[in-house]
Amino acid sequence: MRLKGKLINWKGDKGFGFIMPNGGGEHVFIHKTAFVNRQRTPKINDVITFSISKDKQGRYCANEASYSGEKLKKKQASKVNKFSIYLAVLYLIAIFGAFIFGYLPSFIALAYLALSMITFIVYAADKSKAKRGARRTPENTLHLLALLGGWPGAAIAQQTLRHKSQKRAFRIAYWLTVMINCGAFAWLLSPNGSNILTLLK
Repeated sequence: MRLKGKLINWKGDKGFGFIMPNGGGEHVFIHKTAFVNRQRTPKINDVITFSISKDKQGRYCANEASYSGEKLKKKQASKVNKFSIYLAVLYLIAIFGAFIFGYLPSFIALAYLALSMITFIVYAADKSKAKRGARRTPENTLHLLALLGGWPGAAIAQQTLRHKSQKRAFRIAYWLTVMINCGAFAWLLSPNGSNILTLLK
């Protein structure tokens, strides 16, 4: 069932607000991700039609929200970019293959695995924060984790959790961390890199 109400509160910096339903009743929480049209900035007194759903904490919130006068367009499920996942998995396999054949010390292989797991967890936590309207993890932190070696975990999180997989500026910075890591890995396997790794073993 579709409901209608007026936006009476909006925190633009946090991306959430509250709707007063027509006819009264409790105010309904709405997050920016609930809007079908995300190109438009919500404003106080906007008339909104919406449906009701529950978040992970069991609280009622608005969903599939549209501005009055706009036609509701059903959200289409975003396709999973399997290339990113395959690339991440192949990279980790290459890392551990290099370790097994003696080209990399064990601590580097383990560090990549640990950083990928940590990065995935941080992405999952950030997505949960976005749904709850809580304070988000800075994008620079996500990029730093990817740069330090956690990009495979970031790639898997982006596609399986559908988080940070659409924003163009973020994606460009992310792929830059991927290229830097691939370049560093190639260098480690070169004669100069091998000499340094020999000292670390």
